[in-house]
Amino acid sequence: MRTVIIIVIFFQGIVTWGQHVDELRKSIYFGGGSYYVDEFQAEDLFHWLDSIPNLLDKYEIHLISHTDPIGGKQYNEWLSKMRSEAVQALLIQREIPEHKISVKDWGLENPVFRNDTRKGMSLNRRVDVILYPIIF
Repeated sequence: MRTVIIIVIFFQGIVTWGQHVDELRKSIYFGGGSYYVDEFQAEDLFHWLDSIPNLLDKYEIHLISHTDPIGGKQYNEWLSKMRSEAVQALLIQREIPEHKISVKDWGLENPVFRNDTRKGMSLNRRVDVILYPIIF
C-alpha cells in the first residue's frame, strides 16, 4: 500500500509539471556578442520570481545558456558562460542562494531554433531560467 501512494504522488507531480511548463520558464535574450541583461528583462525576471509562492521550497533553478554560431566554438563557449553568470548574479542579488542554482552552458551546440535565419539566431541568444519541481 505504501508503494502505491508514493507512485500516485510521483505521477501527480508529473501531471502538474506538464500543465505548467510555460509558467516555469523565463528566457532572457541578448544582443549578438553581448552578455548584458537590460533593466527591463531584469525587472521582468524579478517580477516572475516574486510571483511564485515558496519558490525555494518547491523548485530547483536551472540556467541553460545558448548562443548563435557567429564567432566560433571557443568564443561562444565563453559567451555562453558569461551570459549564464550574468543571470546567476541577478538571482543571487535577489537573495537566491548559489547552491540552489545549477548551470548548463551549451554555447553554439544544441540550438533550439534554426541558425540559418536572423530570427532563429536571435532566439538562440538567450539564457533559459527553468524551475524544476522538487519531488520528495
